[in-house]
This record gives sequence, structure tokens and C-alpha cells, in this order.
Amino acid sequence: MGMTTDVHVRDLRYFVAVAEDLHFTRATERLYVSQPALSKQVRALERQLGTALFRRDRHGVELTPAGTALLAHARRVLAAWEDGWAEVERAKTAQRSTLTVGMSTSPGRGGLLPSIRSRFTAAHPEAELRLRQVGWQDPTAGLADGTSDVAFVWLPLPDERRYDWTVLAEEPRLVALPETHPLAARAEIAFADLADEPFLALPPSAGVLRDHWLALPERAGRPPRIGAEIAGTEETYEALVAGLGICLIAAGNASLITLGGVVTRPVPDLPPTRYALAWRRTDGERPLVRGYAGACREAVTPSGAG
Repeated sequence: MGMTTDVHVRDLRYFVAVAEDLHFTRATERLYVSQPALSKQVRALERQLGTALFRRDRHGVELTPAGTALLAHARRVLAAWEDGWAEVERAKTAQRSTLTVGMSTSPGRGGLLPSIRSRFTAAHPEAELRLRQVGWQDPTAGLADGTSDVAFVWLPLPDERRYDWTVLAEEPRLVALPETHPLAARAEIAFADLADEPFLALPPSAGVLRDHWLALPERAGRPPRIGAEIAGTEETYEALVAGLGICLIAAGNASLITLGGVVTRPVPDLPPTRYALAWRRTDGERPLVRGYAGACREAVTPSGAG
């Protein structure tokens, strides 16, 4: 005979209760079911297995050899199911209490991360913070594909109606260029003098953010010259030193690039760039997301200000 299909965990639980009490009435009290319902389920299980599990007579109930054979296995199945259920509950709790924070460049900026972490942890001691480094191909730092719950990002974001954010810093855009570049001799450089230079560009998948770092809106429709594509800080430094192009960077990231052979200069006529903590709109009410955003706001607005 083939495997008996689909015996319900509930039926095994009923069977074990009767087998342990050898008394239908006591088993019904333990299980909070009516006696007719219990008898019916046990009979259905016997029909499914094709054999009696209990002998019932006027002295009471006892296990048949088949019932005795099933009992140890039924207990193991129930124990395994309890373990499985407990694991699922633990996983659900862990999911609710883990916040994954995405970022593409470390948000240095005067110890911002540790100061956010201490505030957040004080308010949410049960929560676990996971930090994720995400490549520049994804300007949402993991928000778009759901791998981050919140993320440190540069604005503008592609598809930005999907997100909310809190701006943490507004910083001037500087130009980074090799120290041997003729324009490096100036204390500051007008964008018009940079517009025709080859620029280092983010990957095309960065969309509107790529445009922002190429200062597309300030080019009055003239396409930029792309010297090379960059997807990380080290690549950017290497490309600058190799003279493949120049690039705009946020003032707060200047120290990541000026490692020898590279200088930065202000470009006073460019509007600043905005650094933000962002999250998916649909997650805006999640307690950990709100908590982290609040901790960010406190960390950048020392008490007394605003």
C-alpha cells in the first residue's frame, strides 16, 4: 500500500491525547473540543490508516497494537512540528527586530553613524542593526529591491515618489581633479570652465543621480563628455590619478578622494547636494524605521537647535 496522505497534525494531537489519558472525556477537556468531534476525528484517522487504534468497551479505552506502534511516532511528529512552529515565530520576531541600513559611501560626517546608533539602541534595545555597503550601481542603496529597510542616499532618487526621506546634510559640490590639471592652480573654479572637461560618471543605472553628479541641469542641454565610469571610491581615485577625467563630489566626501595627487576646489555657482536617510513610503509606519529616522534627526540637530 502507498503512503497514507495528508494526516493532519490536529488528528495526531487528538490521537495522542486519547492515548495518554485512555479516556475520551478527559482528552476532550484537555483539548477544548466536544466529545462527538473528538470521536469523529479519531474514527476518521482510523479509517485513513485502515486499522483500529483503540479498543473501546464498557471498561474504557485501550490502545491496539497499531495504536501502540503509532504513539511514539505521533509524539515525535508533534514535537518536530512544535519546534518548527517555534522557529518560524523566532524568525518572525527577528525580522521585526532587525533593521538593515544601506549605504554606498560611509556617512563619516563627524561620527554620524555611532551617534545615530547610540540614540536608536537606547530607544530600541531589542533591535539589531545591520549595515550594508551597496555599490553605486544602485542609487537607492538597497531600498528599490527591498534589501535595505532604510538607506543613506544622495538626492535626487530615481522613482522618488516611492520614498520618503529626512535630509541630514546639505553640502557644496566640489570638483576633484588631478593636482597637475591646469585648473588646479585656481582657488575656485566656475562651472562654465569645467563643462567641456571629460567627467567621471556613475553607472547608467544610477539614473537621475548620475545626471546630478554630471551637473546635467547646469549644462543647458549640452551633453557631457564621459571620460570613464566609476562605481566606487577607489575606482574614482584611480581614474582621477590616471587623468581619465574630473568629477564633482560632496564636500563631506572630499577626504575619501584627496589621498595624494588629487585636489578639490569649490565650484561656487553649482547648487549644493543633499544627503538624506530614505525609506520606502510603504514602510514609513514601521516602528524601527520611524525610530531610526528620528535618531538621525536628533543626531544632526543637537539639542537646543530647531
